[in-house]
Amino acid sequence: MNPDVTILYDTIRWEEKALLEAGKKKNINIQMVDCKKLAIDLEKKPEDYGVVIQRCVSYYRNLHSTAALEGIGVKVINCLNTGVFAGNKLFTHMLLKKFGVPTPDATVAFSKDAALEALDSQGYPKVIKPTVGSWGRLISKLNDRDAAEGIIESRENMYPIYQVHYLEEFVKRPPRDIRAIMVGDKIVAAIYRSSKHWKTNMALGGTAEPCKVTQEMEEMCIKAKHAIEGDIVGVDLMESNEKGLVVHEVNNTTEYKNTVRVCDVDIPSLMLDYALKIKK
Repeated sequence: MNPDVTILYDTIRWEEKALLEAGKKKNINIQMVDCKKLAIDLEKKPEDYGVVIQRCVSYYRNLHSTAALEGIGVKVINCLNTGVFAGNKLFTHMLLKKFGVPTPDATVAFSKDAALEALDSQGYPKVIKPTVGSWGRLISKLNDRDAAEGIIESRENMYPIYQVHYLEEFVKRPPRDIRAIMVGDKIVAAIYRSSKHWKTNMALGGTAEPCKVTQEMEEMCIKAKHAIEGDIVGVDLMESNEKGLVVHEVNNTTEYKNTVRVCDVDIPSLMLDYALKIKK
């Protein structure tokens, strides 16, 4: 029997297991494919994958497997453009601004000297982020010139992507942010992610509680999703003391374990329903 949906993964997490279990309950034929074992002949017609839900954790594996599958005619959620746009914080920032979505002020510099000059001109604190990365890794708060010099100097000796210095305003806000899960043009659930640390990532020890979805939030998240051409995404927002809600990131392969846990919403089933709907 040909699959209705293929889950393409490189690491089995709670989310991938939940998708498989939801498929069994709904009598949907799910095919699980380990991307590390996948070879795609780019010159032949594709196997029947049904709709592919892209769940690879590796940014490069995710991006290139999506490109290959789309190139031979397979429908992938999310598409290649979403992977490119959402996978890069600079690209996301520019598209959010183009679509009228409030976002933290940012500067990009292409050398240590240019970054330090911008910081001296604009003032501290600032947050420096790699344009490509997740789970809060290599994100640092720059409180002064000494901290900036040390951190930026270390990045000048890393892989070239880390020599693109993305500098974002340190947003004054409550000690939390918001993760909203979008399936199509609807927020299906949202949580506050709170932490005593200025980083609120769940991977770094943040705690979750339900967040009430407002009309303003949903309209903003719909714009953000369309900006990066997504189908199923996680939109991260902050409650700026000065600007109100701002979107600071859109996640292509979003995690939703804690959102399901605290909101009691069957997100995996909603994802599968959406995949089958767009397959028709």
